[in-house]
Amino acid sequence: MSVNIRALSPELQLIAKQELHEESSQMPQMLEQFREWIKKSPHLKSRIDDQFLIMFLRGCKYSLERAKQKLDMYYTVRTHAPELVGKRDGLDARTLEILRLGVMIPISKSQPGGPLIIVVRPGSYDAEKFHIEEIIRVFMLINDLLLIENDNITVAGSLSIIDLKNVTLGHLLQMQPSIIKKMTMLSQEGSPIRQKGIHYVNTPPGFDKVFNIFVSFMNEKMKKRVFVHGNDMESLFKSGIPKDILPKEYGGECETIDAIVQHWEQKIKDNYERLVEDAKVYKVDERKRIGKTKNPENLFGVDGTFRKLEID
Repeated sequence: MSVNIRALSPELQLIAKQELHEESSQMPQMLEQFREWIKKSPHLKSRIDDQFLIMFLRGCKYSLERAKQKLDMYYTVRTHAPELVGKRDGLDARTLEILRLGVMIPISKSQPGGPLIIVVRPGSYDAEKFHIEEIIRVFMLINDLLLIENDNITVAGSLSIIDLKNVTLGHLLQMQPSIIKKMTMLSQEGSPIRQKGIHYVNTPPGFDKVFNIFVSFMNEKMKKRVFVHGNDMESLFKSGIPKDILPKEYGGECETIDAIVQHWEQKIKDNYERLVEDAKVYKVDERKRIGKTKNPENLFGVDGTFRKLEID
């Protein structure tokens, strides 16, 4: 029985074997077992192609039970937080405007076998004009394409640099606990991506209150992978992130941010039909779920301590 997936680079093959316990001889059987479980889960409408399913097995180091849970949560969070995914009826002018601001920049020049580096620049959007939910919807377009096409992110993982330059009080106040909880669930429980680290730079006054809420929703493994560098960019580079692979605006040798943005705008336009299908067709139907149903309250309920963010 053959498997229809992309061949990995030699560097990623080594990581898949050593860190993820990937054995090509076991793939066909595990994928078939995975598919059969999906077919027998009446509440779950999921893609079942090899390339899609293999990223969940890789993200869970080939634990089939964990991969099942991750896939279920992947669709459950998206179904119950539609405001973070969007209707995706068309590439409207507002979505394109956000995309062109370069709030999320995936770096194409990854190290061989290294994690995909993503630079996030929330200060590049006007908090009086746009809301964080709109920004996240654009993030999800990029994220979904990365999952489809990028093997570094599903094998070696993802590393985020959160550049808070030009972030205002208005930006921080948009980061309400309910939004943060949904974002962390999307990235932890509902994503097959191996999160290798989050690095904050150019942190503004008031950042600590938002940061403390983020950390409170993180699992213990992720808490150990979060680093705050303040305004010390050299501290960021000393942490192991090669300066040369970053965009030119950060002193690196990669393309400019504008060139990366143009590349992603075209990529999203070229793949938009699939992105629409992912949002509209594939989801969960709680009426058909066997066992305890899930809803926004039991998924995203926020502790009273963090119900509302207030910054003096």
